[in-house]
Amino acid sequence: MMVIGFWLMALALFAVATRVGRHVGLIPIVSQLLLASFGLPLLMYFWIEPGWQLSGADLIAPAWLKNLYSLAFALLLGHILSDVIDLRLDRQSVKIAVPSFAVPFACGLAVAYWFLPAQPWINSLAVGLVFAITAIPVLYLYLRHIDYPPVATRRLVQTAILIDLTCWTLFGLAQGSLHLSSLLLPLGLACTPLLLRVLGLRKPLTFSIGFFALLVVAEHFKLNALIFGIGYLLCMALLKVPLVLPLPTRWMSRLQTWIAIPLILTFGIVQIDVHSALSSLSLGQWAALLLLPIISKLLGNWLGLGWAGASFEGASRWRESVLLNIRGLSEIVFLNLLLHQQLISPALYFALMLMGLIATLLPALIGLHRASLHHVTVPARSSRANR
Repeated sequence: MMVIGFWLMALALFAVATRVGRHVGLIPIVSQLLLASFGLPLLMYFWIEPGWQLSGADLIAPAWLKNLYSLAFALLLGHILSDVIDLRLDRQSVKIAVPSFAVPFACGLAVAYWFLPAQPWINSLAVGLVFAITAIPVLYLYLRHIDYPPVATRRLVQTAILIDLTCWTLFGLAQGSLHLSSLLLPLGLACTPLLLRVLGLRKPLTFSIGFFALLVVAEHFKLNALIFGIGYLLCMALLKVPLVLPLPTRWMSRLQTWIAIPLILTFGIVQIDVHSALSSLSLGQWAALLLLPIISKLLGNWLGLGWAGASFEGASRWRESVLLNIRGLSEIVFLNLLLHQQLISPALYFALMLMGLIATLLPALIGLHRASLHHVTVPARSSRANR
């Protein structure tokens, strides 16, 4: 009962933080990151662990909770992948994306090599990808939040999609290269849309429900969910079958904001021993992990935006560099994936989450936070909304 009580309390805290944040002009993911980065660790350190005598392992032990986590994770990963697949290449977006990905990725590899203990190459690759990733849903929400010009919005969102497609695909292929069986089985499941078409099925909802259901199965049984998800959606695109949400957009958005995101954030945070995390990283490591991802990403964005040229008269290269540095939801899902697969330590997870919070807050810190629209929930299909 104490475990259930903790999770109900955590969801309630996220709900309160989200509503309070809206009153001061913050979008939900920023409020939720603030609570996850500061509120939950303090709660665990001063009350739950000493008072309730519950450890992080106790709080994530129930089988029903792990099943619920798999469902929430598959929901968010599915939405991100559906945005990533929705890529429409144009020359200007590619010009921005190349240095915006390459510069922080190279910096992340250097940090993994010089500042972190010796580790397998795939762990270092994962750190480099975390440095490079951009949050598609949160970026679009910020751009809509400030009434950014539609043409410029489309270009920045397409750039983020290209960057994230590169990150997710590289990591999925890297995982698959370690064990051929872990690559072949997800690829086989990814061909399910072709089988459904052979069986004469045509309704998009059938294909979409199959996508989310199999994504839950892949995540639960530790299959390569990335390869499956990307491959399945590519097959749907080949067959010209659109992805249809299993619930109305409004309800899907609420499910993400009030349950899925808080659950995933809490699931990761409670596994962290805050005292151990703070002491296991040196001051130099903390500085590198908090500052270098942001600095290198800003530099890559700056170079890419200069190469592509201004999207409209009066466009600020500095402001767009800061906007493309937003991490948010994409990084949360990626970090939880890495932590779940033990490719990063809890201390590294905590440091990179703090970095993501700082990067996501930067637009607000330079004045890009005042709401111009009343509806500020996380959109279920963010990249498609800009069409």
